[in-house]
Amino acid sequence: MEVLRPQLVRIDGRIYRKNPIQEQTYQHEEEDEDFYQGFVESAEEPCDGYEVVQTPQGFQCTVKAPSLLYKHIVGKRGDTRKKLEVETKTSISIPKPGQEGEIVISGQHRSGVISARTRIDVLLLTFRRKQPFTHFLAFFLNEVEVQERFLKFQEEVLEKCSKDHGVNSTIFQNPKKLHLTIGMLVLLSEQEIQQTCEMLQQCKEEFIDDITGGKPLEVEMEGIEYMNDDPGMVDVLYAKVHMKDGSNRLQELVDRVLERFQSSGLIVKEWNSVKLHATVMNTLFRKDPNAEGRYNLYTADGKYIFKERESFDGRNILKLFENFYFGTLKLNSIHISQRFTVDSFGNYASCGQINFS
Repeated sequence: MEVLRPQLVRIDGRIYRKNPIQEQTYQHEEEDEDFYQGFVESAEEPCDGYEVVQTPQGFQCTVKAPSLLYKHIVGKRGDTRKKLEVETKTSISIPKPGQEGEIVISGQHRSGVISARTRIDVLLLTFRRKQPFTHFLAFFLNEVEVQERFLKFQEEVLEKCSKDHGVNSTIFQNPKKLHLTIGMLVLLSEQEIQQTCEMLQQCKEEFIDDITGGKPLEVEMEGIEYMNDDPGMVDVLYAKVHMKDGSNRLQELVDRVLERFQSSGLIVKEWNSVKLHATVMNTLFRKDPNAEGRYNLYTADGKYIFKERESFDGRNILKLFENFYFGTLKLNSIHISQRFTVDSFGNYASCGQINFS
């Protein structure tokens, strides 16, 4: 990150600069609580997006946040909160650890309250991004026909390509967990899970019903592709998914859902479009059958996880199975799936869903 081209952080439609600082590997949980020092340059002009109320003592604004993130506003020995209060001339009340509630900002000047609110929002967003993903929006692709065809794919790959470097049974997806991811989520409270359910229902009412016509989307899972640019050193191999009628309705649907969740802040904006794919082989499974691709980046206390991987030679697999047919599916539900959980069918546990029909 360069000084003249700092990272931009988007909050409620406004863009702020994240000043460059020297980042070090976290050794202790408390160390990341000093992060505020020199962290953010906030805009001081009035922001109409915040609800600031006038009180007999001045002005007040509240911030909703999961209790897991309170410590990042308090800081080690309360230093972050003290610095915020001094620089913005405000008083900041934060619920005790483990208690859900609102952060309350009070001050004699409206501009100071707004400044404190902006800085708190940036801190919350930054440390939310350091939390491991907890849930994801997805279609389940585990119909019986597809599971059987996937096992046939696995059997034939191992029969014909097991001598290729890195190819063995440990890197194949669990057929019961085949899915199509729309977006990854960090949901840190029951309230946030409920908010996600409500947002998904709004999507259904506002545009999903129009796209699907109130019927399941019939798709085909056919052909394979790899994620990186070297077929001789592959980490993720996936099956392609497309509408059986050749239309673009599935892509339109997932892109609009992604856009809606990004605009709400529930999904961090990384991509403008969803890459429709179903992972069938992943080298992270080699050491951890429950690993989930690139999404294991941080622990709950913000420590970065480095996942060492042994790539596999996918050239023969791509040549022999380029157009492998996994089957036809009728997609009728979008699920809010919880990572590292299993339901009675062996799939990811669902915290909520919408149905097309």
